[in-house]
Amino acid sequence: MQERRELFPNVIELNFQARRRLGCCVYLVYGQSDWMLLDIGYEDTVDELIDLIRQMDFPLANCRYLVATHADADHVQGFVRAKELLPGARLVAHPHARRILESNDRIAAFAEIPAQQISINLPALQIDLEIDEGDQLSLDGINLDVWHTPGHAVGQLAFRFGKLLFSGDNIFRDGCVGSIDAHHGSDLPAFIRSLQRIQGSGVEWLLPSHGPAFRNDRRLLQSAIDRLDRYQHMADFGTCAVDWPLLDDWEEELARGVHPAQ
Repeated sequence: MQERRELFPNVIELNFQARRRLGCCVYLVYGQSDWMLLDIGYEDTVDELIDLIRQMDFPLANCRYLVATHADADHVQGFVRAKELLPGARLVAHPHARRILESNDRIAAFAEIPAQQISINLPALQIDLEIDEGDQLSLDGINLDVWHTPGHAVGQLAFRFGKLLFSGDNIFRDGCVGSIDAHHGSDLPAFIRSLQRIQGSGVEWLLPSHGPAFRNDRRLLQSAIDRLDRYQHMADFGTCAVDWPLLDDWEEELARGVHPAQ
């Protein structure tokens, strides 16, 4: 049996367990007997991840849930293979993520980005259980509270477990946030609300979907919130922006006959 390297009690992150980067963060949360996975990553690492779980003496038959934090290909591509290896597990997602995954919407799932010549295989998935804001996922008395935290992507979920928050692609240790793209369904006002919720939640640790866990730092969150607030009013962010004040200023100047040299 391989030693279990817990990040926190009842929580193992499989990149940390392996001591090398295998892809997005994959969190194994366990109770007395049952366990679940939050995300899985790409299909080419699934067998290695499941073998790692077996080496830690987790019975594969006791995997209760395979949870998609959201529908992005780099988080979910491997779930078809994972279901083959863990047939008793239920595949879980938000209703909006379910729509994307079951319809195989490759644009919304970031599997197809023509401008960057990105084309990733994304098998259609069948979701077994929908969850949404206010629901809970339970394992032998351990409960994870489900939060709906859209902004980066529609249907993105976060999960509160005591003083921990599995925070998805909301924010990372360096202050970066999940990518913002209109074709992906990003929503800046919703993103800001999700970050404000995390900031004021009282959770002590954020466990993101990429990179290491880190403390919930109010200043770090505020910096990201302020940046996204500016993005709301910048042409740089196109259809993700809510307005462009420059055009209002220009309209007023035109009406007053203001010359640009004045």
